[in-house]
Amino acid sequence: MNQPFARKPLYQKLNQELRKSITSGQYPPGQQFLSERQVAEQFSVSRVTANKVLASLVGEGLLEFRKGLGTFVAAPKYDYNLRSLVSFTAMVDAHKGRPETRVLVFRQAREIPKSLEVAPMEACYYMERLRCANGLPVILERRWVRERFCPGLTKAELKGSIYELWARKYFLSVAGAEQTIRAVLLNPEEAAALECPVASAGLLNTSTGYLQDRVPLWFEQTLYRGDAYEFFNRLGTIEQPRPAEGRLIR
Repeated sequence: MNQPFARKPLYQKLNQELRKSITSGQYPPGQQFLSERQVAEQFSVSRVTANKVLASLVGEGLLEFRKGLGTFVAAPKYDYNLRSLVSFTAMVDAHKGRPETRVLVFRQAREIPKSLEVAPMEACYYMERLRCANGLPVILERRWVRERFCPGLTKAELKGSIYELWARKYFLSVAGAEQTIRAVLLNPEEAAALECPVASAGLLNTSTGYLQDRVPLWFEQTLYRGDAYEFFNRLGTIEQPRPAEGRLIR
């Protein structure tokens, strides 16, 4: 049992100690953290003080409370830039994390999305990939890719950045993508893959990616863990009101 705190206020000292145990990796993301009772006993403080400090760490995003289960170390939040395409591998590297890609499915597509505008008898790849950061699944990706632009693509090559692969091996120049993003609840299959409770919040990105001259290259339906991602955009000056761009979801 730790000695009772002295000199510094209890709340401040306890906050620093618990923060250190989280940021040092002693309790990795997703792991259950100390309960209010355990904090009070281990650090010889009242349960009121323990509760106050745990609540503050939840408010800061370091911990998260799961009803009926307890307090857990929160997954790190990754930025999703709405203004440009960013490689997941490069993004996690930039956060000094450990990116990993698990290829769940790789085969020739049985049904091809209309937005790919494929010619008769043209083939497409279909893939499902689970993207992980520091061992935590954060993205479930379902993607269709036109085979004519990347012949000979293999399952082993999909364990890294597909953007880098397209540029390095196939010399493709991606011009951009058109996407819609909406909130969803994870079904049992999706929740199991992302290691979340069923009906957890998720963000579904549906997009079509293009080469130059608006030639479609891929279509994707990619699911992001709602507790691991935050969306970033930089707004410009104030503009006059105009009709919203969007569509009704039925």
